[in-house]
Amino acid sequence: MGLYQICVSGAAKGDSVEEGRILAAELGAAIARSGHSLLTGATIGLPNYAAEAYKQAGGKMSVGLSPASSKIEHVMKYRLPTLAYDNILYTGLHYVGRDTLLITSSDAVISIGGRIGTLHEFTIAIEADKPIGFLSGAGGIGDEIHTLLDMAQPLRRGTTVLFNDSPDKLIAEMVKHLDKEHAKYLSLYQ
Repeated sequence: MGLYQICVSGAAKGDSVEEGRILAAELGAAIARSGHSLLTGATIGLPNYAAEAYKQAGGKMSVGLSPASSKIEHVMKYRLPTLAYDNILYTGLHYVGRDTLLITSSDAVISIGGRIGTLHEFTIAIEADKPIGFLSGAGGIGDEIHTLLDMAQPLRRGTTVLFNDSPDKLIAEMVKHLDKEHAKYLSLYQ
């Protein structure tokens, strides 16, 4: 098994934050238990709940990619958290650029709930050939992805989109996919 950088994408605000709060925490803990690194957009809401739970569960490396260009801007202008992260990269790319860097820096994306930003990260993952999993049960964009996927057919060959309502099962399924995809180069992920 390789050690992967797994991105948690999800709602910062809106109804799916309350609906998905417990699931997001379970997802963060599942990533920690699996021994992989956690990446988020260093934002509030579901990604932050996942990052907090990841650290509480003993996760080894949590990284946030901020839209801000400095810690001061991150905290004072964007009003974003810092405590759940071992490192924060202050990209200065605002949300659109930050999303692209976040997704393309990840080995896989796990999405929960969400609104327009989560949809943006989903489309980047599809275009960048990043496997993406959806943790069901938090409402928002996550509940509409099946419809959007049907409308977007056919997807490129090799596109991987997974669905599960169990954080542990979704992480296990994603890691199995990544191990198979990177079988020739697993030593690079040690």
